[in-house]
Amino acid sequence: LCADLRDFTALSEVTEPHAMITTLDAWFDRVAGAVHAFGGEVLKFIGDGVLAIFPVTPAAHKAQGDRDACEAALRAIAASRAGMAHLDQVRQGQGLTPLPFGAALHFGEILWGNIGAADRLDFTAIGPAVNLVSRLEGLCKPLGRSVLISGAVAANTSAPLVPLGEHALRGIADPCAVFTLPDD
Repeated sequence: LCADLRDFTALSEVTEPHAMITTLDAWFDRVAGAVHAFGGEVLKFIGDGVLAIFPVTPAAHKAQGDRDACEAALRAIAASRAGMAHLDQVRQGQGLTPLPFGAALHFGEILWGNIGAADRLDFTAIGPAVNLVSRLEGLCKPLGRSVLISGAVAANTSAPLVPLGEHALRGIADPCAVFTLPDD
């Protein structure tokens, strides 16, 4: 899962620093809370972005473990959206603007662990799946969607999804089948 606030730079230019940190904390609470509630792990907060994973747990059938991870990620997205809708209502009651965001889900193998220099390690994830989900999240704004889902996730869920066709993603060799949620 990769998620990012929209127009954060513009917001940060007109918001007092302490209020900006409070705003970021509220955003991260909604997303991280949803990720953790459904068995995921937040790997990184990157500026106003979040990178999280939903590990595939051993199951009687590998396909079931794959489905469980994808279903958990979809539930976390739904919970994040609900949490942000509530936060936006509170913000609007305070005369503040809503916090639109984009989020993407992809299913694939990653490498994760402590990576870096001898005197500075950082726990992170790398690999083509991480690159793809990041690029997919970047399509949210141009496609006018808040949630985009890769074909790899769509193949591992029975949730109703709306196909948006195949899209080329910068730095990714093959076009990616892209889906969204019916209410997005």
